[in-house]
Amino acid sequence: MHYHRKILSIMGSPRKEGNTDLLLSRIMEGVKKAGGYGEIIYLIEKKIKDCDGCHACWKGNDCSKNDDMNEIYQKINESDVIIFGTPVYWYGPTALIKAFLDRFVYYNCPENRRKINGKSAIIVIPFEDDDISTVAPLVEMFEKSLKYLEIPLIEKLIVSGVSKKGDVLKFEGIMKKALIIGDKIVR
Repeated sequence: MHYHRKILSIMGSPRKEGNTDLLLSRIMEGVKKAGGYGEIIYLIEKKIKDCDGCHACWKGNDCSKNDDMNEIYQKINESDVIIFGTPVYWYGPTALIKAFLDRFVYYNCPENRRKINGKSAIIVIPFEDDDISTVAPLVEMFEKSLKYLEIPLIEKLIVSGVSKKGDVLKFEGIMKKALIIGDKIVR
């Protein structure tokens, strides 16, 4: 039986059909063409409460927050690759992505850590500035967080100089690269 790889994209921009969304959609196009299964979760449509460090999850219990994250945990557990998409807001991620990532504390206890073993991650970051150092703190946040969770970061799609909706479409090479990334992670 041929196993279809599952790719979960997390759309962390509050702006639909903007540059982050376009990049994630293009990667997913590549995933589907290669015979993989892909889904994009729009965080703006989800109710995700802030982690308050109650540590219920560390005691082997379900998260006490009882929000949409419980359904997303299931999707994360079933996926092979997680793609985090966010523009740069004040040298960091959007509040949507930060709240989402904060809830990964759930994967800190040994029982739950097993649920994410063997997964890999990709980050997709479009941003307005032309200065590449602007993205460095955000990239480092992802690198350190993913390393701590023992999730290899296999690809970074970082696009500078895009601010208006759809700007990223002007970069044919980038859009082609997004398609190739989707294809590559399935094969």
